[in-house]
Amino acid sequence: MSKCIIPAGYKNPLSVYETQCAIEFIKHNFQKNLCHALNLMRVSAPLFVEEASGLNDNLNGYERPVSFDVPDVGLEAEVVHSLAKWKRYALSRYGIRPGKGLVTDMNAIRRDEEVDNLHSVYVDQWDWESVLTDDMRNEDYLKTTVQRIVNAIYVTGETLKIEYPQITTHVPREVIFVTTQELEDMFPSLTAPSDKETAFHRLHKDKAVFLMKIGGKLRSGRPHDGRAPDYDDWDLNGDILFWNDVLDRSFEVSSMGIRVSPESLDRQLTLAGCDDRRSLPFHRALLRGELPLTIGGGIGQSRLCMLLMGCCHIGEVQSSVWDQETAAACKAAGIMLL
Repeated sequence: MSKCIIPAGYKNPLSVYETQCAIEFIKHNFQKNLCHALNLMRVSAPLFVEEASGLNDNLNGYERPVSFDVPDVGLEAEVVHSLAKWKRYALSRYGIRPGKGLVTDMNAIRRDEEVDNLHSVYVDQWDWESVLTDDMRNEDYLKTTVQRIVNAIYVTGETLKIEYPQITTHVPREVIFVTTQELEDMFPSLTAPSDKETAFHRLHKDKAVFLMKIGGKLRSGRPHDGRAPDYDDWDLNGDILFWNDVLDRSFEVSSMGIRVSPESLDRQLTLAGCDDRRSLPFHRALLRGELPLTIGGGIGQSRLCMLLMGCCHIGEVQSSVWDQETAAACKAAGIMLL
């Protein structure tokens, strides 16, 4: 059944040709702004990894990776869910020093995704990662990094509006920080994470929100949302949210965080019931302290294009597959799905 929502009176401010040009403009300019803000260099990255390596992102633990055999190499491969773990290995192999990092284009297939206005089985994002020293693994450094990313998004949005004056989307520069426990305390009657986020963000539409500390159990006994135990430190992570006027809701653009140390990985694997992962090559290396301390995240490319261009459906800015009801509803409303 279609979960597509078409706001009353919605019309894409750009033609299909202009939309394609604007997508290229955003992707080129934002990557340049992000690299400048975080001292990153662009690198090439894999579309798939060896199944037995433990390098794939397990997300919430139930998503099935797309896998296939490679007969001539004699192994099973998986299309990446994200590059959260691979990036940390790459930083070590490339010898990148603290304060510098890498960024790459990440393309994934998440076949178990429930598709709607914001979600597609095709995921495209900028995956970035930067090396830290031990004294940089703190909340202040995390918040400073968030502000730099939001600044890069703001500058990209303002530049886009010069190129396309018909775009009127407002992207804030100011960030408000809130924890998942504070959100639970404020909205105890709401259970869905997105409902809590939207309720809070509705009170602060003129700001970006960084929702902190995702993955661990709250006082209710439930986590705010799922987060794999082996990449983010649950006490030093979060999501960057913007208010989406077109959809009248809070809108996640980035998931990020300071990555697990050997100590926090040891703790979180046990809390999540994932002690079996300790035998995987990535986890063994991390627990032995052989990988650098890092901070990193993913920034949705299609999500950012949607936000800055004022689109109501992710299919307006990326090519994917949709159910017949969604395709028919969008066609009737004059919405071109790429």
